[in-house]
Amino acid sequence: MTRLSLKLLLALWVMTNVALAETDQMAALSKTAAAGDAVAQNNLGERYANGDGLPKDAQEALNWWRKAAEQGNKYAQYNLGVAYADGFGVKSDVTAAVVWWRKAAEQGQPLAQTNLARFCYLGIGTPKDVSQAMSWWRKAAAQGDSLAQSSLGAIYAKGSGVPKNTPEALKWYRMAADQGDVDAQFRLGLLYKLGDGIPKDVVQASIWFGIAGSRGHKEAERNLDLLVREMTAEQKAESMKVAREIAERPRKQ
Repeated sequence: MTRLSLKLLLALWVMTNVALAETDQMAALSKTAAAGDAVAQNNLGERYANGDGLPKDAQEALNWWRKAAEQGNKYAQYNLGVAYADGFGVKSDVTAAVVWWRKAAEQGQPLAQTNLARFCYLGIGTPKDVSQAMSWWRKAAAQGDSLAQSSLGAIYAKGSGVPKNTPEALKWYRMAADQGDVDAQFRLGLLYKLGDGIPKDVVQASIWFGIAGSRGHKEAERNLDLLVREMTAEQKAESMKVAREIAERPRKQ
């Protein structure tokens, strides 16, 4: 038998055993879910939703998520809320989405808190309530949710529904930016560029435009191109130095 034939046989053996292991794992998951385990039910729902090891099936996903959600599983409640919001396997119903997100949010699920905050702020599926929205965003942001942090930054930067507070906007944008939120990185650059309510800082502006631009943010790239024309050689050197330090820093979780 040739070396190539042996390699092919070995590859087939590995693939067969991996497939058998995945089949056994799926059978075990299905059995545990059928026995009423809420964690397994939510996981099985996600498998059906993503077509991960099972045929993609929105109805089956919803079925298992609902079983888990009705047992109080916060992750299934969040998933069920997303399904209703997006019309995934069910007619879109933003009121139902809010109901399920609220259940998950009250158990501390940060993604549900962030989505619920947005709907409260905009008055989607629930009466508009800026105070409640801010409360949910803060809860999610305190858990490190970068979208909640960026949302708080945007609200304070615009003064939309709350008094405008640029230092507060800067704080929340920076938290999100440090986690790699590209839009927050761009917005942080804008705050430093404009200097509205905080000292103008072209070096910091160029740093954050550069970081966002390097990750594909076109408007950040355009702003950086314009900004460097008015920077001194010393400012450009400082910008590059600090940008490298930030890029090498472990991303906050």
